[in-house]
Amino acid sequence: MITLLSKFFIKDYNKTSDPKVRQAYGMLCGAVGIVLNIFLFSVKFLAGQLSGSIAIIADAFNNLSDAGSSIITLVGFKMAGQKPDSDHPFGHGRIEYISGLLVSVIILLMGFELLKSSVEKIIHPAAIDASPLIMGILLLSICVKLYMFLYNRSVSKKIDSAAMMATAKDSISDSISTVVVLLTTLLAYLTDLQVDGWCGILVALFVLWTGYGAMQDTISPLLGQPPEPEFVKRIEDIVMEYQHQGVLGIHDLVVHNYGPGRVMISVHVEVPSTGDILQLHDMIDLIEHRLADELGCSAVIHMDPVCVDDELTNQIKKKVAEIVEQMEGRVTFHDFRIVHGPTHTNLIFDVVVPFDYPMSDQEVVTYLEEKIKQINENYFTVIEVDKAYA
Repeated sequence: MITLLSKFFIKDYNKTSDPKVRQAYGMLCGAVGIVLNIFLFSVKFLAGQLSGSIAIIADAFNNLSDAGSSIITLVGFKMAGQKPDSDHPFGHGRIEYISGLLVSVIILLMGFELLKSSVEKIIHPAAIDASPLIMGILLLSICVKLYMFLYNRSVSKKIDSAAMMATAKDSISDSISTVVVLLTTLLAYLTDLQVDGWCGILVALFVLWTGYGAMQDTISPLLGQPPEPEFVKRIEDIVMEYQHQGVLGIHDLVVHNYGPGRVMISVHVEVPSTGDILQLHDMIDLIEHRLADELGCSAVIHMDPVCVDDELTNQIKKKVAEIVEQMEGRVTFHDFRIVHGPTHTNLIFDVVVPFDYPMSDQEVVTYLEEKIKQINENYFTVIEVDKAYA
């Protein structure tokens, strides 16, 4: 149904990288979710009243909260698609993450409410009706929620949306909880064994776990998470295509994500210090334009001149590289240069230390200083510690 509706209501529905198309998909899924969840609430509330099952009634109000979640999703995508303004020069894309976070909070609240209702059901048990009408309504609810899970997950992957994935997780948790309700209703009907409350607790714990997972998925991009490895690899590939024009390497890549469709990157590109500055600058401009056109991001490149013709510099750099390679972990270095003096030689470079490296930054610097001193006691080091942000 979503595929059919997208063809009718979304212009250029195949161009999912287009911010406007992403926004249209999010709003369409939100609108469909509102309609389906209100429908499920109505029929399940009726079934709960007729059967006397607290689990079915709780499940019905869970669907009502899902309708509220769908409204949040719809409004979130609508607001996230607003153009940048003077107060928000980087756009409003992160509102999409906030809407996903609100959906996660609603899932957690419903989990706690279901847990409370289930405990009350254990303390005060009551008989449950399992008429064919009740069973049919529950089966219908399971099918609808499975469909909602499938289309939300599909759209989430298509437009790369954490908010849509949170909604998909909500739908699958609802489907599983309704399966449990269906089984307990059948069990009560066939054996007179009242486990409605106990199964309600299991469902509540599952809903809480789902809400916690969805919250993690939306908090990470809000706090700032590393870019996808594929995205980093694509940046590196584009830049290194210009090796024949002078690119020697890249480092200090930083990706700033201000929401879907609003990504800014900064990177240092190494070039030979003896190259023509105008030609190199023209090449850097070309790379920036390619990154913008092919990856949909704003790119700023810092050009780092590297000495490649000095034999002594190359020899010392090779020895430092051997020292760094012996260190455990993914430690690297860049921007290496030397400055000669009458009594000593300064070795100046940056070292990139992973966040989870077992040594502290100061211990890394001290270790390198001691090892380099063993090469030549007149070698002094000026070391800047960097972190890998990509």
